[in-house]
Amino acid sequence: MNLSFQKLFYAIATIFLLFAILVFAKPILISLSIALLISFILLPVVKKFEKWKVGKIFAAFLSIFAMILIIAGTIFFFSTQIINVAQEFTHFQDKIILAFADVTLFINNHVSFMENLEKDELFNRMKVWLTDSTGFLVSKTFSNTATFMAGLLATIVFTFLFLIYRNGLTEAFLTFSPENKRERVLKMFKSVQQVGQKYLFGMVILTVIIGLANSLGLLIIGIDNPFLFGFLGAALAIIPYIGTIMGAIIPMIFAFVSYDSIWMAVAVAILFWAVQLISDNFLTPRIVGGSLKINALTAILSLFIGAAVWGLAGMVLFLPFAAMLKVVCEEYEELKPIALIIGEKNIEESDGQEQFLSRWWEKIKKTFSK
Repeated sequence: MNLSFQKLFYAIATIFLLFAILVFAKPILISLSIALLISFILLPVVKKFEKWKVGKIFAAFLSIFAMILIIAGTIFFFSTQIINVAQEFTHFQDKIILAFADVTLFINNHVSFMENLEKDELFNRMKVWLTDSTGFLVSKTFSNTATFMAGLLATIVFTFLFLIYRNGLTEAFLTFSPENKRERVLKMFKSVQQVGQKYLFGMVILTVIIGLANSLGLLIIGIDNPFLFGFLGAALAIIPYIGTIMGAIIPMIFAFVSYDSIWMAVAVAILFWAVQLISDNFLTPRIVGGSLKINALTAILSLFIGAAVWGLAGMVLFLPFAAMLKVVCEEYEELKPIALIIGEKNIEESDGQEQFLSRWWEKIKKTFSK
């Protein structure tokens, strides 16, 4: 095999150029990407309205308006619990500082970083530092809020445009391919759209199920505002691996500080671990996994590359984009090795695991049916 350094240079240069575009055009590309995924999930609703003889523009408007109403209703449902947590924030903040001061003093007594370190002095210094930092955080929050609102408005506009111009955009992209391959390319576009649609539908269903399970568990344990923390953990679980840990740590800290009991925090940790275990082994493979079909290595790389390029948004978006890239690569002979790298290879192992879990599920059902 002859290695062409010219082609290698062009390939590396293309990759660097692509990453440069992703970084410098971050604000507009994030809005476009989110709008594209939202248009995938709203497309069946738009088509349903169009079957009812509703105009294309009005159908797109009604679909987006319905989505906004659902999101607003969800925020209103959690607003009471958010207000309660905000009102307790000052007391909650003091308890966190005291707990951190106790841990710092314990470490200092055994390692001795500083001499004559007292708890009251450490508490006051930390509170002053936190108060000074609050002003900076507030000003940064205002600027970030303005950026967020601009991005949100752009996302809504892009979603509307994608929905009403979807046929024209598809035909425009088809013209880049030869006429004898346009049917195949159109099939590829539909497969990409179905992957994005199934992923989003699956994640919505999974978030609701995990949120309800977390909330009921926290309610039984006796944690205040269980639905807020339960659905917050479910929403953060959208981010692979890291999101699950973040979703569990927040209610654990709240339980430990609010109830002054390590066992409450342990109970919360066991609850989130059990729910995630069931979700990973039973729910996710059936609800979301079938639409993605990418391996763990690709998922982790998507997570880190997305975080490096687009931050939190990239951590969420790059996983479905990797699945879409696999669909595209499978249609071109030159790109099939990339599809093999992205896709799942341990099919027999996966089937064996599913058979093992199915056998245990049958045993559990027989036990309860006796």
